[in-house]
Amino acid sequence: MRTAFFLLLSIFTIGSSISQQKQFTVKYTQTNFKIDGILDEPAWAEAESAHEFQQYFPSDSVAAIEQTDIKMLYDKRTLYIGIRLETSGADFIVPSLERDFRAGGNDNISILFDTFNDGTNAFLFGMNPLGVQREGLISGGGSDLRGFSTTWDVKWQGEARIFEDHYIVEMAIPLTSLKFKDGTQKFRFNSYRFNTSANERSTWMKIPQNQFIFNLAFMGDMVFEQPLGRSRTPLAIIPYINGQSNKNFESDVANTNLKFGGDAKIAIGNGMNMDITINPDFSNVEVDNLVTNLTRFEIGLPERRQFFIDNSDLFSDFGEPREANPFFSRRIGIAEDANGDNIQNDIIGGVRLSGKLNEDWRLGFLNIQTEKDETNEIPSNNNTVFVLQKKVFSRSNLSFLFLNRETFGKYRFLEVGDRYNRVIGLDYNLASANNTWQGKFYAHHSFGENGIGNDASTGAILNYNSRFYRVGLQGFYVGDDFRSDLGFIRRTDILSIEPTVERLFWPTDSAINNHSISIAPNFIWRPELDFRNTDYTISTEWGAEFINTSELEVEMNNRFIYLTESFDPTNTDGALELPANEGYHFTNFSVSFQSDRRKIFSYTIEPSFGSFFNGDIISLEGQMDLRLQPNFLTSLRARYDNITLPDPFPSASIWIISQNFNVTFSKSIFWSTIFQYSSQNDNLGINTRLQWRFAPLSDLFIVYNDNYFTENFVPLNRSINLKLTYWLNL
Repeated sequence: MRTAFFLLLSIFTIGSSISQQKQFTVKYTQTNFKIDGILDEPAWAEAESAHEFQQYFPSDSVAAIEQTDIKMLYDKRTLYIGIRLETSGADFIVPSLERDFRAGGNDNISILFDTFNDGTNAFLFGMNPLGVQREGLISGGGSDLRGFSTTWDVKWQGEARIFEDHYIVEMAIPLTSLKFKDGTQKFRFNSYRFNTSANERSTWMKIPQNQFIFNLAFMGDMVFEQPLGRSRTPLAIIPYINGQSNKNFESDVANTNLKFGGDAKIAIGNGMNMDITINPDFSNVEVDNLVTNLTRFEIGLPERRQFFIDNSDLFSDFGEPREANPFFSRRIGIAEDANGDNIQNDIIGGVRLSGKLNEDWRLGFLNIQTEKDETNEIPSNNNTVFVLQKKVFSRSNLSFLFLNRETFGKYRFLEVGDRYNRVIGLDYNLASANNTWQGKFYAHHSFGENGIGNDASTGAILNYNSRFYRVGLQGFYVGDDFRSDLGFIRRTDILSIEPTVERLFWPTDSAINNHSISIAPNFIWRPELDFRNTDYTISTEWGAEFINTSELEVEMNNRFIYLTESFDPTNTDGALELPANEGYHFTNFSVSFQSDRRKIFSYTIEPSFGSFFNGDIISLEGQMDLRLQPNFLTSLRARYDNITLPDPFPSASIWIISQNFNVTFSKSIFWSTIFQYSSQNDNLGINTRLQWRFAPLSDLFIVYNDNYFTENFVPLNRSINLKLTYWLNL
């Protein structure tokens, strides 16, 4: 027992030595800078720099071929950054002029600031050679893509200028845009560059390719010449006005309304944010992609609303993300009507307090009141989330969660047991100093008016990630009576075990940069059914990444599903469902290829085939992208599923087709249009949006939506919006 204890402790605290630590000094200045992409102020000649970038791709063992040099200076209000990026020409890849671009597939530079030196959270700022800006938040130590978000917005300046053998990026970031401890004199820092035209990715601190390029375990230090003082407390007011006209052709009801509301952002000290929203409007949120759902379960879509983004990891990184996440912010503002359909539920207002109390403690508090809708049998609800997080060891943390969804009014349609729902939980998130070990251990408990039953949700995840092996073990339990009305709980009464083993290979002098083979079995038992094994999937996969950035994957899935309820995988109205209390064994094969994204035309294609329940399935999914940079980008995405089941069960051919057109007239005027067709949903949708960013983070939108039934091509609903938002700093 003692040996096992010390082994477990060593896993929690392990952190083998990594690359030699780098640091540079950020000097104080009183220079007045002109942010123009020309570093001609004399102060730049005196600035120290972060240089000697290391290659991350195609190799992680040599210096970058085309180097990058980053200089920084600061005064009482602003951090100034000047970056020189060597190039072999000016043939850059810049697909769009729109803000918050994705780094992959184009030329750009990103810089990361871990202002509390905790290796867990960081601010990201980036630019491309044409001066297009992006900013983002990194959480969870940068261990996976879920911890990367560019939905966050903040004001800062930036310009770029192209020269014959290099380009210059110049930034001015207000210190009020960064959260840090009063009197701090050091940030952990790193930078990564996508030199796509030269097929090279590089970083200031060396990062092994088996880790994400934005991983926060691998950072150096930027040391300020003088300690940073207490920044002034800014107040941002973001009012909006929205005029909307819409018509529902099914009910033959048309209406026109004018809506007012807004948000306020208040910085409390140097570490906390308070967000306030009154009568918010989310009608201009980016359109969700339609998906085909052939499972028995709900599909979760990502949060895009700005109010919920800042410090979102504090609230959302609990439990098992795919199956048992107790807080899923998209639940707020959506409710089920009397027919069980999801519809928009207006938000009256809310407040959100989040951030760092000090270097070791983080606090999150959220309270939102939703509107009642008695016509659709939806009560008014108060939704509260409280989170307290304590840093432990170098990069791990322990988090406490309390959730409360409560209805204070009395409604004739409200069923017994639905007046309130509460969840408490405790999560331990593990990340070793060099990110070789990652994991999570959690225990949650729900409370309701129906009494106590099997209302616990617990789990453990432990992953080992080295250059040649990735090994993981995950297990979780969700009790039959566990309930989180604000969460994403796909199903209850399950016990799941999922081990994974992956072997990575790094060939030399080959067109393949790396390839791997993995096996990942997943077994699920139902405790309330005498621990019957109702599901298992054994996934075997080989994947390769090529030097030219294209990717190839081959996968085989052996599945077993024991249906406890009847189910129609084709979702055909009135069709005979597959009977309950029967088991189905089936096997699928798939191949996926993604072409070189550096090309003007690129594509992804994924055919698959095999058995499906008691029948067969053939699927083809793909996407084609064409860019006429930097002003025009179009994408065509399609998926076809042909399901053949034996009589008397239904067969079906299911289509999803989505066409995107994005036109960027300048860095302030954007036009995007998306056409989406889904045979499964019997819907053809058109959304077109013209956006004019007339001032920093201030926009005028014109949005047109149109939806049609596809069977007989009659209109379903139609709307047009004119919306104005303005970001005002006081």
